[in-house]
Amino acid sequence: MFIDKAKIQVIGGNGGNGIVAFRREKYVPLGGPAGGNGGNGGSVILEVDKGLRTLIDLQYQRKYSADRGRHGEGSRKHGKSGKDIVIKVPRGTMVYEGETGELLADLIVVGQRFIAAQGGKGGRGNASFVTPVQRAPALAENGLPGEERTLRLELKLLADVGLVGYPNVGKSTLLSVVSAAKPKIAGYHFTTLKPQLGTVYLEPGQSFVLADVPGLIEGAAAGQGLGHEFLRHVERTKLLIHVLDIAEVEGRNPIEDFKTINNELEKYDSKLASRPQIIALNKFDLINEPELVEDVVEYFVTEGYSVFLISAVTRSGVTALMREAYLQLKEIEADEEDIANVPLTISIKKKEEAPFAIANDNGIFVVTGPTPRRLAAITDFENRVALLRFQRLLRKTGIIKALKKAGIAEGDTVKFESILFDYYDDDGENAY
Repeated sequence: MFIDKAKIQVIGGNGGNGIVAFRREKYVPLGGPAGGNGGNGGSVILEVDKGLRTLIDLQYQRKYSADRGRHGEGSRKHGKSGKDIVIKVPRGTMVYEGETGELLADLIVVGQRFIAAQGGKGGRGNASFVTPVQRAPALAENGLPGEERTLRLELKLLADVGLVGYPNVGKSTLLSVVSAAKPKIAGYHFTTLKPQLGTVYLEPGQSFVLADVPGLIEGAAAGQGLGHEFLRHVERTKLLIHVLDIAEVEGRNPIEDFKTINNELEKYDSKLASRPQIIALNKFDLINEPELVEDVVEYFVTEGYSVFLISAVTRSGVTALMREAYLQLKEIEADEEDIANVPLTISIKKKEEAPFAIANDNGIFVVTGPTPRRLAAITDFENRVALLRFQRLLRKTGIIKALKKAGIAEGDTVKFESILFDYYDDDGENAY
């Protein structure tokens, strides 16, 4: 089964909490703070595997949650970091943000990794807060939550050469005779409903990957027929073999077919229409008088194309066609240079966002943004020392000043992430 789309949910592990602990050992009366840091949460990572060809495995499991980090322990023992989850995907996997549709990563190199959901950082234990002034802090941080998002994955085949042409012109038959691929072949339109890949071996050290994808029809660029399902897979190829029915079995003219299909390629992506093409005039074995096709051959030669009269059924001219494809591939170096510069590890770029924002929602002052999210996550509100630190950080980050500017008064309610508290200003020292 060929599956080229999937939607998954990825959740990074939460960071472990730091702890408050003091060294208590015989003969060590002043052991001091010994609370260890929490471990980092595990991440969810997509990794390109050369053995995969589809996204079918992601159809059966759609939620992936990495392990959380362990909490810190006494004696300055740091918690163990959570284990990463590595999801294997095939080459050519495009990763989109599920809600916005934003392209996050384009995975095309074997071994390339994309950190889909970063694990949360572990919180600090009280041993990390020791200063010359504060020798015995009773303060620790909670770990940060891991990232969580929905991803849409889309596979674009990574083939060297793509077979293009109208349905039923013999593309599948051609693939079957030049490789070990076994596409479904029958005498009706759209026999090929899913892309097929085959490896063409010419001789030791000379091979390439050939793709037969669903046939193209007029209007495909607008989504008619199998439209975009076809064109998406053609995008990756470096060279196209344009298969045309020279015998005009279905009454279409091969030159007009050629123009129509290239017009669809141009509409979808101008780069596709400019991609190198080799013309394969198939079903030549059905022509009784070879001179009848001279005008067609002359047209393509005049246009600068390499032209081959072939019969996929009898294999006449097929070997020469494949060798020409291999030679032209050797001359195409642009894609290889692009791949050589691809980073092997990709992280999601952090969007520029204001540290915080304040809005008045029916008398409730709502504080949002990355700074309040982090402060709320790391603070243990059951710990008085941590709560006092939280108040100091509100002033240090400018949130208290912004609340005053927004018109807050004593006794007003503040919503800070999921936390609600009343605001009081005690001579500028304590606001809570």
